Amino acid sequence: NSATYVYTSAAGCDSIVALDLTINYSTTSTDIQVACDSYTWLDGVTYTASNNSATYVYTSAAGCDSIVTLDLTINNSTTSTDTQVACDSFTWLDGMTYTASNNTATFTSTNAAGCDNVATLDLTINYSTTSTDIQVACDSYTWLDGVTYTASNNTATYVYTSASGCDSIVALDLTINYSTTSTDIQVACDSY
Repeated sequence: NSATYVYTSAAGCDSIVALDLTINYSTTSTDIQVACDSYTWLDGVTYTASNNSATYVYTSAAGCDSIVTLDLTINNSTTSTDTQVACDSFTWLDGMTYTASNNTATFTSTNAAGCDNVATLDLTINYSTTSTDIQVACDSYTWLDGVTYTASNNTATYVYTSASGCDSIVALDLTINYSTTSTDIQVACDSY
């Protein structure tokens, strides 16, 4: 604001013009962004991979060109399958208790990159079984549990692991019949 210029006006007099100059500058900046899977930037482009070379030119408030460079990091969402085998019921990450096999349930959490991880449940439910072992024996009976019973019993149970890995319960229904002894008293003459 100190420059001056002297010139002769149309009337033949000296005229002095003082310069009051403001210089506005173009600017450059970097727009740092982190997104999951895709990001739509100022330029209207949707980016699905990291990018640090895209630029966008706009007019600043001062009326000058300004250039923004994109520094974009794209992190990806993940998917996983949680394979489970359980007996009778299973409570999963989603808090639900499943009593039948299921391969459609999903649960969304955040992965290490801060994006969604969608887990799909692959659940096989095997079932425990119950059965009754009906036995009839004379005097005593040694059962699966290793106990020798000398009286009828319908309360004993035995638990074992089935081929599917689940508990199987067998209930004993035992009837004990007893041997008898008797004396045959005979009186005979000459022969018997």
